[in-house]
Amino acid sequence: MGTAMGAGMDNPRDRAPLAERVEELLAVGGPLPIVAAGDPVLRRVAEPYDGQLAPALLARFVEALRLTMHAAPGVGLAAPQVGVGLRIAVIEDPAPVPDEVRVARRRVPQPFRVLVNPSYEPVGDGRAAFFEGCLSVPGWQAVVARPAEVRLLARDERGRAVDEVFAGWPARIVQHETDHLDGTLYLDRAEPRSLASNAAMAELWSQPTPRRAASALGFELPGPAD
Repeated sequence: MGTAMGAGMDNPRDRAPLAERVEELLAVGGPLPIVAAGDPVLRRVAEPYDGQLAPALLARFVEALRLTMHAAPGVGLAAPQVGVGLRIAVIEDPAPVPDEVRVARRRVPQPFRVLVNPSYEPVGDGRAAFFEGCLSVPGWQAVVARPAEVRLLARDERGRAVDEVFAGWPARIVQHETDHLDGTLYLDRAEPRSLASNAAMAELWSQPTPRRAASALGFELPGPAD
């Protein structure tokens, strides 16, 4: 789904101004390389966006994130996943899933959105646990229990305020991508005993909920997923 782009505090990319870094990435054309787990950029708190990219460059970068997300394919992508430590993410989910999965996971289509400087907070006490994967951790999935509903505060790419409540699978996407901007990977929140390869997922755990996996692998499911 992507290739690591190197690591280390002394990497020249870590010292390059963000606009220069983005220009370098875009100069290559096509989908951007996706940074893999182990690269320090995924473990740093991203810098809040405050005009570091000129409007035209921001628009080009957003379009590159969209292209890369589609090519992976994925339903979200954060700037640190392409080596840019800015608090920007994109999400989009056509939700091409069977009705049984749609109902169990509350997965409904989401239009393309740009999230600038996002943060979220839980709404209520409900939690849901499902298998989750990440483009920066290719080949693996694990069960993550997350708030079932969250309030998202952000700006869009034009600077307009976003204050919206997300529920079900869209809430999971929002949390996953915002976590990336805080240096958090989904594995940090996952049930360790649930870790499964993509091959195991296809063979054993493709059910709408992880109930059977929890029983077989020996972990508990909080919230409605149990």
